[in-house]
Amino acid sequence: MAEYAAALDQGTTSSRCMIFDHGGQVAAVEQLEHEQIYPQPGWVEHDPGEVWQRCRQVMDGALGKVGGNAGDIAAIGVTNQRETTVVWDRNTGEPVYNAIVWQDTRTDKICDELSKDGGQDRFRLKNGLPIATYFSGPKVRWILENVDGTRERAEAGDLIFGNMDTWCIWNMTGGTDGGLHITDPSNASRTMLMNLETLDWDDELLDAIGVPRSMLPEIRPSSATYGEVTEGAFAGVQVAGDLGDQQAATFGQTCFSVGEAKNTYGTGNFLLLNTGNEAVQSKNGLITTVGYKIGDDAAVYCLEGSIAITGALVQWLRDNLKMIRSSSEVEDLAKTVDDNGGTYIVPAFSGLFAPYWKSDARGVVAGLTRFVNNGHIARAALESTAFQSREVADAMNADSGVELESLKVDGGMVVNETLMQFQADILGVPVIRPQVAETTSLGAAYAAGLATGFWSEVEDLRENWVEDKRWEPQMDAAARDEAYRYWKKAVERTFDWLD
Repeated sequence: MAEYAAALDQGTTSSRCMIFDHGGQVAAVEQLEHEQIYPQPGWVEHDPGEVWQRCRQVMDGALGKVGGNAGDIAAIGVTNQRETTVVWDRNTGEPVYNAIVWQDTRTDKICDELSKDGGQDRFRLKNGLPIATYFSGPKVRWILENVDGTRERAEAGDLIFGNMDTWCIWNMTGGTDGGLHITDPSNASRTMLMNLETLDWDDELLDAIGVPRSMLPEIRPSSATYGEVTEGAFAGVQVAGDLGDQQAATFGQTCFSVGEAKNTYGTGNFLLLNTGNEAVQSKNGLITTVGYKIGDDAAVYCLEGSIAITGALVQWLRDNLKMIRSSSEVEDLAKTVDDNGGTYIVPAFSGLFAPYWKSDARGVVAGLTRFVNNGHIARAALESTAFQSREVADAMNADSGVELESLKVDGGMVVNETLMQFQADILGVPVIRPQVAETTSLGAAYAAGLATGFWSEVEDLRENWVEDKRWEPQMDAAARDEAYRYWKKAVERTFDWLD
């Protein structure tokens, strides 16, 4: 009898495979980074072939660490960086171009063109999204317009598209030899091409954005048996879950009830609020997204606040400015000072996402004086994550009409206790970390395990959630308000930077 459920977590900077026991505890993890490619300012790419090789390596490595074989795994789920776009030849398996990453801003002119007739919210009632460089549809169009011969090959039926979940599942299940070309509603709702009500590709959206229907994957439930892994250590294991990374984290945090929310701290930050079977339209700069769909059950929707750059700002301090040697050193550096010294960093490297949606914004460092040192810069970098999350939480409170009482947190940055304390301070509510902080992988494993009977129902999963630590707010209201006021001033300095 199977002892474990597994997840392949294909992220922005790395891929990992995690294996969980029935209690939701980590049995094994294997993780490898892949190259970040920056051909010119604002462009971010990955090599899909390299990413898939890393995925194969981490799957084999994780199973080796538990000392088991494929028969010990009930199922594997896939979770992924969501809007990152791959177009490849269904006959050869070769990508026609590098994957265009969700942070990439090259589609700004396409988005401006789409917005001329009806504004940035032209499609929002259908797809829940503003027109923005963030999403997949304009990226597909850019490839079809800029890579020689691709439009003709696509219309002939030879080229297919997917976010990274689709690319991984296609390769896992055979590739050119019968690989499944599928996605789930949580990923499809990030393309600008899916109708939120029908959970199907929408002809009006396809025509307006310029993507042939023949390129698109079949939309399957987030938790369902799709097919088997065909090679490697996992050969024969059912692929049975597919969730975009932030929806997977929401699932892993067991936010199954209306009004439950979580915030994931990774390359970017993503705050999601469960709104149940109703797709709630935001009036305050959030997006409406599918949370998950279990089998034949009705889809569950979320409001989401998407922040482009949080953990990536720490990586920028490490890789570009050489201020630290590893990301983990940022907390010690920040603790060498008592505050930010009046310095604020707004990392609008890819424009501003929620709640502003300004692709023409660019990053600023504000409030510099001769007093400021590298410790202040490190602290300002951490604080920018908390300030951006506060802005999204305020928008979520306004949309939902419900005041946030506490915040469940997860992701790589939640080990940073200085950041977590400041997050509680600037929100004015407790911040709560679970024992298993990598809930993205856990959610994908849960989805796969539910589909195959490893777990019988979602309520079983709630019993696995255990609080690890909570941070109570310690900052007085006046200090909180002043800090936030200066943050807002710094944000305004980023607006309309590009002509």
